[in-house]
Amino acid sequence: MDEFFPEAVFQIGDLVINRIHLIQIVATLAIVLIFWLGTRRMTVVPGRFQSLVEMGLDFVRKNIAEDLLGKKDGQRFLPILTTIFFMVLFMNLTGVIPFMNIAGTSIIAVPLLLAIVSYVTFIYAGIKKSPKNFFKNALFPSGVPPVLYLIVTPLEIISTFIIRPVTLTLRLLMNMIVGHLMLVLFFAATHFFIVEMGGWWSALGAGTLAAGFAYTLFELLVAFLQAYVFAILTAVYIQLAVAEEH
Repeated sequence: MDEFFPEAVFQIGDLVINRIHLIQIVATLAIVLIFWLGTRRMTVVPGRFQSLVEMGLDFVRKNIAEDLLGKKDGQRFLPILTTIFFMVLFMNLTGVIPFMNIAGTSIIAVPLLLAIVSYVTFIYAGIKKSPKNFFKNALFPSGVPPVLYLIVTPLEIISTFIIRPVTLTLRLLMNMIVGHLMLVLFFAATHFFIVEMGGWWSALGAGTLAAGFAYTLFELLVAFLQAYVFAILTAVYIQLAVAEEH
């Protein structure tokens, strides 16, 4: 657990930079560099690298933005959805990259920041769509008997304006923490059985080593799925905010 609270690598005034912060910076720079290189000299007939970047952008545009929001709203919110998807993806992937070995999203700062961005975005979308009726329709749904608003309205406040950012934050954070702990457990067990115990215990070490590699591949899938889930839930919240009844 101490790896989630690393000591400072260096400090500038009150700004403390630790190992996880450096990993977050490296992941951010990697995103900027990849998209800059992939889009700086775009051609009609793309090369392999440009094609790869375009495939990533098209995935977010077609499968998240336009699929849920339609063409018009999908284009409006595509930049924020693309940023969320690739930021989560790259910072998740650092958890299985050698010499990094911990996700940039495994401390609460990044998941919480992105959850706040998602929260502000869907509220902005709702107010922009219907300035007068967004909060009214969100808290007082039509078709509900007035007396039931005593129950429904508090539930809507909790579910719409409290639970959404909390679940976005905790879902991503907990998945990355658990993934790191599982990998540490497998590879620490491998070291213990093979190096410290030896003999026939090495057979168990071989088993935990194989399990560790298998779980590493699973973590790659989790890294992608968590990025996809975060972005698509943001799109769903925006879609609900701009629905016609609002």
